[in-house]
Amino acid sequence: MNILITGANGYIGQRLIPVLLEQGHQLYCCVRNRKRFESEHQHEKLIIIEIDFLDTTDTIIFPAEIDIAFYLVHSMNTQNDFAGPEAAVANRFLIKIEATTCRQIIYLSGIVNEVQLSKHLESRWRVENILRAGKKNVTVLRAGIIVGSGSASFEIMRDIVEKLPVMITPKWLNTLCQPIAIRNVIQFLSGVMFKENTYNKDFDIGGPEVLSYKNMLLKFAEVRKLKRKIFTIPVMTPKLSSYWLYFVTSTSYPLAVNLVNSMKVNVVCRENNLARQLGIELLPYKSAVQMAFEKIEQHMVLSSWKDAFSSSGAPLVMMNYIKVPDFGCFKDIKWREVTGELNGVLANVWSIGGERGWYYANGLWKVRGMMDKFVGGVGLRRGRTDPDQIHPGDALDFWRVLIADKENKRLLLFAEMKVPGEAWLEFKIMKKDNKQYLRQTATFRPKGVWGRLYWYAVLPFHYFIFNGMINNLIKVQKKL
Repeated sequence: MNILITGANGYIGQRLIPVLLEQGHQLYCCVRNRKRFESEHQHEKLIIIEIDFLDTTDTIIFPAEIDIAFYLVHSMNTQNDFAGPEAAVANRFLIKIEATTCRQIIYLSGIVNEVQLSKHLESRWRVENILRAGKKNVTVLRAGIIVGSGSASFEIMRDIVEKLPVMITPKWLNTLCQPIAIRNVIQFLSGVMFKENTYNKDFDIGGPEVLSYKNMLLKFAEVRKLKRKIFTIPVMTPKLSSYWLYFVTSTSYPLAVNLVNSMKVNVVCRENNLARQLGIELLPYKSAVQMAFEKIEQHMVLSSWKDAFSSSGAPLVMMNYIKVPDFGCFKDIKWREVTGELNGVLANVWSIGGERGWYYANGLWKVRGMMDKFVGGVGLRRGRTDPDQIHPGDALDFWRVLIADKENKRLLLFAEMKVPGEAWLEFKIMKKDNKQYLRQTATFRPKGVWGRLYWYAVLPFHYFIFNGMINNLIKVQKKL
């Protein structure tokens, strides 16, 4: 089938794409920034449409033969006036999709069962009505909090739980919600495709439990094996609540404002049997949180990739959708122009670690390995099995290889040393302004206060180590 996906670069879109590709569909992905998207997504059945729905001057036409369109465009991390742009985008999308053979629009909305809604939920409701006013069949799935590593709500809860052993919180933490695992959301989205009994209907989708935000935080802490105390007070105004959320988490202030307004509204599902019809097993909240930590984006894709690809010889395209998280992270990004032999630089990257070392201050790397071993970590002794070749799943000193994609010139490592958080190290050769560059990105997602103190403590060493490493990597010494 020919499937159009708007918001393909978003949190949901990124997870839906590999599922649909695995099913063999032809995808047309609408994104505002083509360069950002195509650097990570390349597949013979994926076509990129660069479009800004707010640009009234564009002349872009959707392919005529579209079977299904996923409408995944949302605006929440902006100023208060997002309802107008959301309505305008929906209207422009509708005009373009009306000219195609599309038989079903699938829209992921929010739960809107209360009389008094937040501006965010009112906007979602308005978009639903705009889409329904067209001539195409519309299926609306309404969700509340989505539990999955990388989502804003999940990472905000993580920030709160890991930073604050004792919390004095606003009264809206007693508001009720019915959280749903990201895995179930993707199952619902793909499951309703061409189900005629879902046409022109809306369904609330949620997990099996109704919880207050306070209970969600406490259960989150249980999964993380952290003891937390939460006290709610009635005197915190919405503005103070927004500042509280902003200062104790990594969210932006506009998003904090919109979240606070939404969190004052109960988001509990109306009963329906859609999950039973589609054969979906709803994951309990704690199981979803546990899965998010055990199988964060990289771990989840790595394990499924390892089981499926190694045994069945399926295409390796799925590894293209491993994405390092951005929310709540510290990053150290270095760029260097590749002026020498490109394959030689790539060979240097592919030979990193093991006997060859880390290209700069190997003594310090060894000390870090000994420290890791001292506290029960894996240390540097694992080395690497081959001095030149590397494959996804390989152990590389105290890292695990997640992506080793020579075609796209990308190597992604995940830290298995003992650190108060999670760490990634990525090398990618990219074209920018008609020149080739090596981008080296160290990403650290801290766990609590100790994680943040750790990052700032090693920052001076990072300056010398990471600059020295990338400077030596671009010096061509051998070819592939």
